[in-house]
Amino acid sequence: MKAYVFPGQGAQFVGMGKDLYDSSSLAKELFEKANEILGFRITDLMFAGTDEDLKQTKVTQPAIFLHSVILAKVLGNDFKPEMVAGHSLGEFSALVAAGALSFEDGLRLVSARAMAMQKACELQPSTMAAVLGLDDSKVEEICASVDEVVVAANYNCPGQLVISGSVKGVDMACEKLKEAGAKRALKLAVSGAFHSPLMEPARQELEAAINATPFKKPVCPIYQNATAKPTSSPEEIKKNLVAQLTAPVRWTQTVQNMIADGATEFVELGPGSVLQGLIKKVNKDISAESKQSL
Repeated sequence: MKAYVFPGQGAQFVGMGKDLYDSSSLAKELFEKANEILGFRITDLMFAGTDEDLKQTKVTQPAIFLHSVILAKVLGNDFKPEMVAGHSLGEFSALVAAGALSFEDGLRLVSARAMAMQKACELQPSTMAAVLGLDDSKVEEICASVDEVVVAANYNCPGQLVISGSVKGVDMACEKLKEAGAKRALKLAVSGAFHSPLMEPARQELEAAINATPFKKPVCPIYQNATAKPTSSPEEIKKNLVAQLTAPVRWTQTVQNMIADGATEFVELGPGSVLQGLIKKVNKDISAESKQSL
Protein backbone atom coordinates (compact mmCIF):
# COMPACT_ATOMS: atom_id res chain seq x y z
CA MET A 1 0.00 0.00 0.00
CA LYS A 2 1.16 3.52 -0.83
CA ALA A 3 1.21 6.13 1.93
CA TYR A 4 1.75 9.84 1.30
CA VAL A 5 3.17 12.04 4.06
CA PHE A 6 3.46 15.82 4.30
CA PRO A 7 6.15 17.85 6.10
CA GLY A 8 5.73 20.47 8.81
CA GLN A 9 7.44 23.71 9.83
CA GLY A 10 11.20 23.80 9.33
CA ALA A 11 11.22 22.20 5.86
CA GLN A 12 11.01 25.54 4.00
CA PHE A 13 13.75 26.81 1.66
CA VAL A 14 14.10 29.77 -0.70
CA GLY A 15 13.03 28.73 -4.21
CA MET A 16 10.50 26.17 -2.97
CA GLY A 17 7.73 25.47 -5.47
CA LYS A 18 9.13 27.68 -8.22
CA ASP A 19 9.66 24.83 -10.70
CA LEU A 20 5.99 23.82 -10.20
CA TYR A 21 4.87 27.40 -10.90
CA ASP A 22 7.03 27.58 -14.03
CA SER A 23 6.14 24.18 -15.47
CA SER A 24 2.41 23.76 -14.74
CA SER A 25 -0.49 26.07 -15.60
CA LEU A 26 -2.58 24.47 -12.82
CA ALA A 27 0.19 25.14 -10.28
CA LYS A 28 0.47 28.75 -11.45
CA GLU A 29 -3.29 29.23 -11.14
CA LEU A 30 -3.33 27.79 -7.59
CA PHE A 31 -0.32 29.84 -6.45
CA GLU A 32 -1.95 33.03 -7.80
CA LYS A 33 -5.22 32.13 -6.06
CA ALA A 34 -3.21 31.73 -2.84
CA ASN A 35 -1.71 35.22 -3.27
CA GLU A 36 -5.26 36.59 -3.52
CA ILE A 37 -6.59 34.68 -0.50
CA LEU A 38 -3.62 35.66 1.71
CA GLY A 39 -3.62 39.29 0.59
CA PHE A 40 0.13 39.34 -0.13
CA ARG A 41 2.36 37.74 -2.77
CA ILE A 42 3.62 34.75 -0.84
CA THR A 43 5.07 33.44 -4.13
CA ASP A 44 7.60 36.32 -4.18
CA LEU A 45 8.83 35.29 -0.72
CA MET A 46 8.86 31.56 -1.54
CA PHE A 47 10.65 31.87 -4.86
CA ALA A 48 13.03 34.77 -4.25
CA GLY A 49 12.76 35.95 -0.63
CA THR A 50 15.31 35.52 2.15
CA ASP A 51 15.56 32.86 4.85
CA GLU A 52 14.39 35.54 7.28
CA ASP A 53 11.25 36.21 5.17
CA LEU A 54 10.43 32.52 5.13
CA LYS A 55 10.98 32.14 8.88
CA GLN A 56 7.99 34.33 9.75
CA THR A 57 5.27 31.96 10.98
CA LYS A 58 2.61 33.72 8.85
CA VAL A 59 4.74 32.92 5.78
CA THR A 60 6.31 29.56 6.76
CA GLN A 61 3.13 27.62 7.38
CA PRO A 62 1.20 28.65 4.22
CA ALA A 63 4.39 28.28 2.11
CA ILE A 64 4.99 24.66 3.14
CA PHE A 65 1.27 23.87 2.79
CA LEU A 66 1.17 25.37 -0.73
CA HIS A 67 4.27 23.53 -1.96
CA SER A 68 2.91 20.18 -0.67
CA VAL A 69 -0.71 20.53 -1.76
CA ILE A 70 -0.04 22.02 -5.19
CA LEU A 71 2.45 19.23 -5.93
CA ALA A 72 -0.24 16.65 -5.02
CA LYS A 73 -2.79 18.46 -7.26
CA VAL A 74 -0.38 18.68 -10.20
CA LEU A 75 0.43 14.96 -9.96
CA GLY A 76 -3.22 14.42 -10.95
CA ASN A 77 -4.03 10.75 -11.58
CA ASP A 78 -0.55 9.72 -10.42
CA PHE A 79 -1.56 10.77 -6.88
CA LYS A 80 -3.48 7.76 -5.57
CA PRO A 81 -3.03 7.63 -1.79
CA GLU A 82 -4.18 4.59 0.16
CA MET A 83 -3.38 6.34 3.45
CA VAL A 84 -2.05 9.81 4.37
CA ALA A 85 -0.48 11.60 7.33
CA GLY A 86 1.23 14.94 7.95
CA HIS A 87 3.65 16.15 10.62
CA SER A 88 2.00 18.98 12.59
CA LEU A 89 1.18 21.63 9.94
CA GLY A 90 1.50 18.82 7.36
CA GLU A 91 -1.76 17.33 8.65
CA PHE A 92 -3.61 20.19 6.91
CA SER A 93 -1.75 19.45 3.65
CA ALA A 94 -2.71 15.77 3.99
CA LEU A 95 -6.38 16.65 4.51
CA VAL A 96 -6.55 18.86 1.42
CA ALA A 97 -4.60 16.37 -0.71
CA ALA A 98 -7.01 13.60 0.38
CA GLY A 99 -10.08 15.69 -0.38
CA ALA A 100 -11.37 16.28 3.17
CA LEU A 101 -10.92 20.06 2.78
CA SER A 102 -11.00 22.36 -0.24
CA PHE A 103 -7.77 24.08 -1.28
CA GLU A 104 -9.18 27.50 -0.37
CA ASP A 105 -10.54 26.44 3.05
CA GLY A 106 -7.32 24.57 3.85
CA LEU A 107 -5.22 27.64 3.08
CA ARG A 108 -7.48 29.91 5.17
CA LEU A 109 -7.24 27.54 8.13
CA VAL A 110 -3.45 27.26 7.83
CA SER A 111 -3.17 31.04 7.72
CA ALA A 112 -5.49 31.39 10.75
CA ARG A 113 -3.47 28.71 12.58
CA ALA A 114 -0.19 30.52 11.88
CA MET A 115 -1.57 33.86 13.16
CA ALA A 116 -3.11 32.25 16.26
CA MET A 117 0.14 30.44 17.09
CA GLN A 118 2.14 33.64 16.60
CA LYS A 119 -0.15 35.47 19.05
CA ALA A 120 0.14 32.66 21.61
CA CYS A 121 3.95 32.81 21.29
CA GLU A 122 3.91 36.52 22.08
CA LEU A 123 1.91 35.99 25.30
CA GLN A 124 4.71 34.10 27.07
CA PRO A 125 8.39 33.51 26.25
CA SER A 126 8.54 29.83 25.39
CA THR A 127 10.64 27.42 23.33
CA MET A 128 11.36 23.82 22.30
CA ALA A 129 14.39 21.52 22.47
CA ALA A 130 15.45 18.35 20.66
CA VAL A 131 16.44 15.43 22.88
CA LEU A 132 18.55 12.62 21.41
CA GLY A 133 19.46 9.22 22.77
CA LEU A 134 16.96 8.66 25.58
CA ASP A 135 13.85 6.47 25.80
CA ASP A 136 10.56 8.31 25.39
CA SER A 137 9.39 7.18 28.84
CA LYS A 138 12.53 8.64 30.50
CA VAL A 139 11.99 12.00 28.75
CA GLU A 140 8.33 12.04 29.84
CA GLU A 141 9.32 11.20 33.44
CA ILE A 142 11.91 14.03 33.58
CA CYS A 143 9.50 16.58 32.06
CA ALA A 144 6.90 15.60 34.68
CA SER A 145 9.46 16.18 37.46
CA VAL A 146 10.08 19.82 36.45
CA ASP A 147 8.00 22.39 38.31
CA GLU A 148 7.31 24.44 35.16
CA VAL A 149 5.38 23.89 31.92
CA VAL A 150 7.42 21.41 29.86
CA VAL A 151 6.07 18.40 27.94
CA ALA A 152 7.01 15.88 25.24
CA ALA A 153 5.82 17.54 22.02
CA ASN A 154 7.11 15.60 18.98
CA TYR A 155 7.75 11.85 19.03
CA ASN A 156 9.80 11.96 15.82
CA CYS A 157 11.50 8.54 15.79
CA PRO A 158 12.98 6.18 18.39
CA GLY A 159 15.62 8.10 20.33
CA GLN A 160 14.54 11.51 19.01
CA LEU A 161 11.96 13.50 20.91
CA VAL A 162 11.25 17.24 21.01
CA ILE A 163 10.14 18.86 24.27
CA SER A 164 8.18 22.10 24.53
CA GLY A 165 7.33 24.60 27.26
CA SER A 166 8.31 27.78 29.07
CA VAL A 167 11.91 28.91 28.54
CA LYS A 168 12.69 28.18 32.20
CA GLY A 169 10.98 24.77 32.04
CA VAL A 170 12.85 23.71 28.89
CA ASP A 171 16.19 24.91 30.33
CA MET A 172 15.63 22.96 33.56
CA ALA A 173 14.53 19.83 31.68
CA CYS A 174 17.56 20.00 29.33
CA GLU A 175 19.93 20.00 32.32
CA LYS A 176 18.20 17.00 33.88
CA LEU A 177 18.04 15.15 30.55
CA LYS A 178 21.79 15.57 30.00
CA GLU A 179 22.43 14.30 33.54
CA ALA A 180 20.24 11.28 32.72
CA GLY A 181 22.45 10.44 29.73
CA ALA A 182 20.87 12.20 26.74
CA LYS A 183 23.39 12.48 23.87
CA ARG A 184 22.01 15.95 23.18
CA ALA A 185 19.39 18.28 24.60
CA LEU A 186 19.52 21.22 22.25
CA LYS A 187 17.21 24.24 22.16
CA LEU A 188 15.62 24.87 18.75
CA ALA A 189 15.36 28.18 16.90
CA VAL A 190 11.57 28.41 17.21
CA SER A 191 9.36 31.25 18.36
CA GLY A 192 7.27 29.31 20.86
CA ALA A 193 6.15 26.17 22.66
CA PHE A 194 4.22 24.40 19.93
CA HIS A 195 2.20 21.28 20.90
CA SER A 196 2.16 22.22 24.57
CA PRO A 197 -0.45 23.63 27.01
CA LEU A 198 0.96 27.12 26.24
CA MET A 199 -0.80 26.92 22.85
CA GLU A 200 -4.23 26.88 24.55
CA PRO A 201 -5.16 30.44 23.38
CA ALA A 202 -4.34 29.39 19.79
CA ARG A 203 -6.33 26.17 20.19
CA GLN A 204 -9.45 28.10 21.21
CA GLU A 205 -9.06 30.51 18.30
CA LEU A 206 -8.50 27.74 15.76
CA GLU A 207 -11.39 25.66 17.13
CA ALA A 208 -13.84 28.39 16.11
CA ALA A 209 -12.34 28.55 12.59
CA ILE A 210 -12.32 24.74 12.17
CA ASN A 211 -15.92 24.39 13.36
CA ALA A 212 -17.02 27.02 10.83
CA THR A 213 -15.32 25.14 7.94
CA PRO A 214 -16.97 22.36 5.90
CA PHE A 215 -15.11 19.02 5.99
CA LYS A 216 -15.83 15.99 3.80
CA LYS A 217 -14.90 12.33 4.05
CA PRO A 218 -11.34 11.93 2.65
CA VAL A 219 -10.60 9.50 -0.22
CA CYS A 220 -8.51 7.37 2.18
CA PRO A 221 -7.88 7.17 5.94
CA ILE A 222 -5.78 9.91 7.55
CA TYR A 223 -3.55 9.04 10.50
CA GLN A 224 -3.73 12.07 12.77
CA ASN A 225 -1.02 13.44 15.06
CA ALA A 226 -3.08 13.52 18.25
CA THR A 227 -4.08 9.83 18.13
CA ALA A 228 -1.67 8.20 15.58
CA LYS A 229 -4.75 6.25 14.44
CA PRO A 230 -6.61 6.22 11.10
CA THR A 231 -9.95 7.94 10.61
CA SER A 232 -12.21 9.00 7.73
CA SER A 233 -14.90 10.64 9.88
CA PRO A 234 -15.16 14.43 9.29
CA GLU A 235 -16.30 14.98 12.89
CA GLU A 236 -13.39 13.01 14.34
CA ILE A 237 -10.94 14.72 11.96
CA LYS A 238 -12.08 18.15 13.19
CA LYS A 239 -11.83 17.15 16.85
CA ASN A 240 -8.28 15.75 16.42
CA LEU A 241 -7.23 18.80 14.40
CA VAL A 242 -8.27 21.10 17.26
CA ALA A 243 -6.53 18.89 19.84
CA GLN A 244 -3.33 18.88 17.75
CA LEU A 245 -2.21 22.37 18.83
CA THR A 246 -1.80 21.46 22.50
CA ALA A 247 -1.23 17.68 22.08
CA PRO A 248 2.01 15.95 21.06
CA VAL A 249 2.76 14.90 17.47
CA ARG A 250 2.87 11.09 17.71
CA TRP A 251 4.92 10.58 14.54
CA THR A 252 6.79 7.44 15.60
CA GLN A 253 3.50 5.76 16.52
CA THR A 254 1.82 7.03 13.32
CA VAL A 255 4.48 5.47 11.07
CA GLN A 256 4.42 2.22 13.08
CA ASN A 257 0.62 2.03 12.77
CA MET A 258 0.67 2.76 9.03
CA ILE A 259 3.21 -0.04 8.49
CA ALA A 260 1.18 -2.41 10.68
CA ASP A 261 -1.89 -1.56 8.57
CA GLY A 262 -0.11 -2.46 5.32
CA ALA A 263 1.94 0.55 4.15
CA THR A 264 4.84 -0.74 2.03
CA GLU A 265 5.89 2.51 0.37
CA PHE A 266 6.03 6.07 1.74
CA VAL A 267 6.23 9.18 -0.47
CA GLU A 268 6.91 12.57 1.15
CA LEU A 269 5.41 15.44 -0.85
CA GLY A 270 6.65 19.00 -0.39
CA PRO A 271 9.84 20.75 0.70
CA GLY A 272 12.76 18.91 2.31
CA SER A 273 13.17 15.24 3.13
CA VAL A 274 12.94 15.24 6.94
CA LEU A 275 10.05 12.76 7.12
CA GLN A 276 11.72 10.33 4.74
CA GLY A 277 14.68 10.22 7.15
CA LEU A 278 12.46 9.77 10.22
CA ILE A 279 10.49 6.95 8.56
CA LYS A 280 13.74 5.09 7.81
CA LYS A 281 14.71 5.47 11.48
CA VAL A 282 11.39 3.95 12.56
CA ASN A 283 11.84 1.04 10.10
CA LYS A 284 15.03 0.84 8.05
CA ASP A 285 13.57 -1.81 5.70
CA ILE A 286 10.62 0.26 4.47
CA SER A 287 10.67 2.10 1.13
CA ALA A 288 10.60 5.91 1.62
CA GLU A 289 11.28 8.69 -0.88
CA SER A 290 10.74 12.43 -1.00
CA LYS A 291 9.37 14.35 -3.95
CA GLN A 292 9.65 18.13 -4.30
CA SER A 293 8.75 18.61 -7.96
CA LEU A 294 7.27 16.82 -10.96
